[in-house]
Parts: sequence; structure tokens; C-alpha cells
Amino acid sequence: MIGRLNHVAIAVPDLDAAVKQYRDVLGANVSEPLDLPDHGVTTVFVNLPNTKIELLLPLGEDSPIANYLMKNPSGGMHHICYEVEDIMAARDKLVEEGARVLGSGEPKIGAHGKPVLFLHPKDFSGTLVEIEQV
Repeated sequence: MIGRLNHVAIAVPDLDAAVKQYRDVLGANVSEPLDLPDHGVTTVFVNLPNTKIELLLPLGEDSPIANYLMKNPSGGMHHICYEVEDIMAARDKLVEEGARVLGSGEPKIGAHGKPVLFLHPKDFSGTLVEIEQV
């Protein structure tokens, strides 16, 4: 069901500092910041030859990233994202197998302009999983 790894997301307390590390120290190609109010984040993508790193900064008071950074003030890995061909079929199969979909269970549009869903970390060895339709 799952396809390739789309990205690994890292919550950061200082987006400018994180961008500087990846761009200037590691020499990576880094996107411009993009605000995603529906997800409560500002995101920047670090483009790598085989995948991406997504840097996440809280946007707004209700941001789930703000809660994560309160518990992890230095930041850290927030989630991993896998590609799926059909997000609704994937959702239905995951639910049938006992996985919990977070939120309403209906996809939202993610940073790449494609439908995404998040799966409960307790169902995936403590890791928040995002699935994104390709």
C-alpha cells in the first residue's frame, strides 16, 4: 500500500537558524517558507536527491507543533510521510486493520497541494505517520 518515503519532518524552534544550517552548512537546496494555516505550521522543504526534509515552525496559537516544542524545546523529528496512490482506499484499509486516523478522518490539502492524513503514533511504534496521495 505505501509507496516511497516522501519526507521526514523536523519541528524546529528557530526556522531561520535551521534553514541556515541546511543551506549554508550542509549545502542543501532549501525552499522558501510556506504558511499552512489549516495545519498550524510554517514549512520549509530541504530537497535531497532521494527525499525531502520538512522543517516545521508553529503558526498560530493552536499549532500542534507548539505543543511538540513545549515538550521538546530543542526540536526534533515530528513525523514521517509516505506516498500512497489512493488516499481514500489507503485510509479505509488502515482503519480496517485497526489504525486510527487523526482529526475528522477526511484528508486535508498538505504543503505539496495534495491530500494528506495523519495516523496515530501509538499505532506505528510511537511515530506519527502522514500519508500523502501522489
